[in-house]
Amino acid sequence: MKVCVIQPEYSFSPPDLEKCFWGLCALLDQCDESMNLIVLPEYSDVLSDVKGKASYYEAVRRYSPVLLEKATAVAKRCHALVFVNAGYESGDGIRNTTYAIDRDGNLIGRYFKAHPAPSEVKTDAEGGHELDVAYSYESREPYILEVEGLRFAFLTCYDFYFYENFARIAQEDVDIIIGCSLQRTDTHEALSIINAFLSYQTNAYLVRASVSLGENSPLCGCSSVVSPSGKILLDMQSRVGLGVTEIQPKEKYYKPAGHLGTPKAHYQYMEEGRRPWLYRNGGASVVPFDAVMPYPRLCAHRGFSAAAPENSMPAFGMAVAMGAQEIEFDLWSTKDGVLVSCHDATLERVSNGEGKIYEHTYEELLTLDFGYKHGERFRGLKIPTFEEILQKFASRVIMNIHVKIWDMKMENPMIEKIVSLIRRYDAQRHVYFMTTNDEIIRQVMSYAPDLPVCVGWDGNQDPMSIVDRAIALGAYKVQLFKPYFTKESVEKAHAHGILCNVFYADDPEEAKRYFEMGIDTVLTNDYLCIYNATGV
Repeated sequence: MKVCVIQPEYSFSPPDLEKCFWGLCALLDQCDESMNLIVLPEYSDVLSDVKGKASYYEAVRRYSPVLLEKATAVAKRCHALVFVNAGYESGDGIRNTTYAIDRDGNLIGRYFKAHPAPSEVKTDAEGGHELDVAYSYESREPYILEVEGLRFAFLTCYDFYFYENFARIAQEDVDIIIGCSLQRTDTHEALSIINAFLSYQTNAYLVRASVSLGENSPLCGCSSVVSPSGKILLDMQSRVGLGVTEIQPKEKYYKPAGHLGTPKAHYQYMEEGRRPWLYRNGGASVVPFDAVMPYPRLCAHRGFSAAAPENSMPAFGMAVAMGAQEIEFDLWSTKDGVLVSCHDATLERVSNGEGKIYEHTYEELLTLDFGYKHGERFRGLKIPTFEEILQKFASRVIMNIHVKIWDMKMENPMIEKIVSLIRRYDAQRHVYFMTTNDEIIRQVMSYAPDLPVCVGWDGNQDPMSIVDRAIALGAYKVQLFKPYFTKESVEKAHAHGILCNVFYADDPEEAKRYFEMGIDTVLTNDYLCIYNATGV
């Protein structure tokens, strides 16, 4: 199979857009009937660094139809498969899209960039292009296109940096990876490493097209063809033009799986020793980060506490299994410094023990029954530790963590230990803290500025008091306490970019009223009932 990568000129000067675009079209005209597969770079319809959403959208709408018509004509004329990256209007905006066109000029597939770059996600006000990236927050398997007995996978620019995705692509037994790219800030050396690593990891050919930033530029470019062994068959560096080479698309690379091992693909060898619990959280059970999880939301207060003992592993598990977007739980420290989850400072209501939690060691608490008061089926339930909760549910749900030792202004707030556990379980983008203690909030924001904090109700019945505290602190959220809030206090919080929780609603009509008032998250003890009533 003869493959061709097209590397056109790219400019950082927006007025050069038209010149660069027609330069690409001229390169397409050079393609001939000997070519079986042709790949164009990312943003083939916007080949200059246009600024702002309006300019970008205007360029896509002007040049994308022309480009796709041209690519279709080339596919027919050369009787070749053509892969071209351009904008696609989804109805909610433009998506970064790789189009697959068959030898007869038919559109046979679209790949939407799996990892939109920050500049694509940011709004126009933030200096981005404000693309439609909503699809990228949904769980999905790798996009595989089967054509003429060959299995194609796709990566676009920023996708090349997410090595954890390579192993997932490898499992699809692909033959060729189509890479439409820019990668304008990487050196030729770095790009060569990334490209070879990708092919070696996936046991597939890589056919990658990029752009030239100038003949002598050491950055970007490197339109390449790489074999499954990692051997670079073609590297255009910064040359403008066509790169053509031959490949055997069904060729694979196998090596001994360890000393004296049987020959296997590299990823197959890795699978024998994989230890997923050592890696960053990933997979189908991981939910979108708190910053992108949509609102409004329901938060299962103390877990699904209407159905299982509050602040227990069964209560958390029931809530997560039913699809709760958030759970809330409370943290105390034992006498010997173990972080445990319980609402009350005292033991009498929730267990067969007596006294204060922080007056007992963890081993002493383990002798107590935290389940039987909810029903015989839960007899023998133990108090959960913060670490056990993270081990089981980190990144599977947003965690609203009410740190009671901070409310109590205890001598050791254990900020470092709490933050360390969150980082150990890679949960920092799926949690936020809640406390009534403004001084602790300042300390947490200084110590771990990436971990958001929610301001809790301190007993002041003025509806504006908690909002004013949050504004002064620069906090992420407030957790309003009924009945001491109004629609006006919610609107004031929102005007300052502060999200609003409310504690609490177990009555469906009450929950609906709160959402109508603009509340972002309603805490509830009866998750299923309120979910069924509100659909949130």
